[in-house]
Amino acid sequence: MSWRNLRMPKFIAMKHILTIALISLLNSANAQQHQLQKLWETDSIVAIPESVLYTKDGMFVSLIDGAPWEADGKGGIAKIDADGKNYNGNWISGLNAPKGLGIYGNNLYAADMGDVVVIDIKKGAIAKKIAIPDANGLNDITVSDKGIVYVSDSRSGKIWKIENGNPQLFMDSVRGVNGLKAVGNNLLVAAGRSFISVNPQKQITKIAELPMGLDGIEPIGNGDYLTTAWNGFIYYVYADGRVETLLDTTKEKKNTADLGYDPVKKILYVPTFNAKTVAAYQLK
Repeated sequence: MSWRNLRMPKFIAMKHILTIALISLLNSANAQQHQLQKLWETDSIVAIPESVLYTKDGMFVSLIDGAPWEADGKGGIAKIDADGKNYNGNWISGLNAPKGLGIYGNNLYAADMGDVVVIDIKKGAIAKKIAIPDANGLNDITVSDKGIVYVSDSRSGKIWKIENGNPQLFMDSVRGVNGLKAVGNNLLVAAGRSFISVNPQKQITKIAELPMGLDGIEPIGNGDYLTTAWNGFIYYVYADGRVETLLDTTKEKKNTADLGYDPVKKILYVPTFNAKTVAAYQLK
């Protein structure tokens, strides 16, 4: 056996070690950087919660309390403290199947089938209802820092814009439209699995493609986002389009609908829909 043949196994071994080291380095770079720690969960007393809206004074929760797309008058809005206590499921009643919630000043806005319901928060009473033309599938709602209301109609693929109480069509033929979030001058949109940003000129920029259809959207504050998929997934979406799966509750048969978020304490508030609870998670 030649000297070269004697040395070859050691060379191959070194090459193998370097390859393993490189793979380990790449895996470390791609490892999940964020996690969720569960803080609390209510009892199963929340009547089919679809959306949670966090405020510094507590949370509002939309209650379907019936069929998701039926005008049955069973729906309403609940209030709950940020620690999961002092649940009031009768704060607002007599709605149909309310879903997305938005807030501006003293007004709480709820997407309720074909109407945007405006609620006077201080009085705890419905102030008025804004009918959206030919709509019966209103889903999520968001309000810009200028008081412009946007609401999605998932059944027709439309996004409506409301200024001074007057609805006008903002976008049409948005396939799979669901969650909305106004950030600055742009509107973030959950369009099926596509997570997009729309500017005032209606130019679309794709942020990311998700494994499942999106529901809720919440900005982290650093250019990244939290999103949910209704069937039980929570994702962390980086500004560059990378996606991490933070939570999967499908085996527990717990949905993850339109989440709320406290950007100061970095706490997520998740409505579990058919599981009839609200759960809180610490983002780490």
